[in-house]
Amino acid sequence: MPEFLVANWPAPANVRAGVTTRQGGVSVAPYDGFNLATHVGDNPAAVAQNRALLRTTLKLPAEPVWLEQVHGVAVVNAATTKIFCADASYASEKNIVCTVMTADCLPVLICNRAGTKVAAAHAGWRGLHAGVIEASISVLQETPDNILIWLGPAIGPQAFEVGDEVRTAFVNDLPQTAAAFKATSPGHWLADIYQLARLRLARIGVNNVYGGDLCTYTDQQRFYSYRRDGKTGRMASLIWIV
Repeated sequence: MPEFLVANWPAPANVRAGVTTRQGGVSVAPYDGFNLATHVGDNPAAVAQNRALLRTTLKLPAEPVWLEQVHGVAVVNAATTKIFCADASYASEKNIVCTVMTADCLPVLICNRAGTKVAAAHAGWRGLHAGVIEASISVLQETPDNILIWLGPAIGPQAFEVGDEVRTAFVNDLPQTAAAFKATSPGHWLADIYQLARLRLARIGVNNVYGGDLCTYTDQQRFYSYRRDGKTGRMASLIWIV
C-alpha cells in the first residue's frame, strides 16, 4: 500500500495536501517502489500502475496535473493550461490536483486561509533563487497574512553541499541568507534549503510556514534522492480543494 504523508499545517478542512514516499508501488530497483515519474528511465507500465494506485489510494477527484519541470519560475493554471513545461501550478476551483515531483528539490504547497486557492511549486536551488515560490504566491493575489505554506521533504542541511557560486547568488540577492550556509572546506558549503525558503518568504511578509523537517538524502527507506542515488524515482507532492 502506498504511503502518503499528510501535510501537518493549519490549512482549511477542504484543502487536501501531502506527499508520497517510495513505500508501496510496483517499480523495481533502482526506482523501487512507488515512483511516479515518467522521465527517469523507469518502465512506463510500472509508472502508469503507480499513478493509478495513487488515484485510488487517495481517492483523487481527477488525474494530477503532471508538469515537465525545468528549474524555472513559470506558474500555470492547473485547470486550463495546455503548456505543462513549468515548475508550479495553481487552482482556484475544486477537484484540480496541483502536483510537483521531487527527489531532493524542495516541494512547496501553498493555500489561502479561505481554502479557495491552492498552488504547488518545485524549488531546486536555481528555481528558489529565481523566485518560483514568490511567483506561485503572486498569482494567488492574496495578502501575505492570508497565505499558508508547507515545505515538503527536501535534501537536509547536513547533506546539501554547494559551491561558492550558489552561496554568492543567494547572499547577493538577500544578505540574511548567509545564515543558511555553513563552510565545510574551501569553496564548499552546506546549505539549508528550508531556511533559504523561509528567509525569502519572510522578505515578502509570508511567515505562516510549516514543515521543513525531513531529509530525502538521509532517509533512504522513505524517500528518493537524486544526489544520493543518481538514477532513482520521484515522489509527488499534491494539493487540491474538495
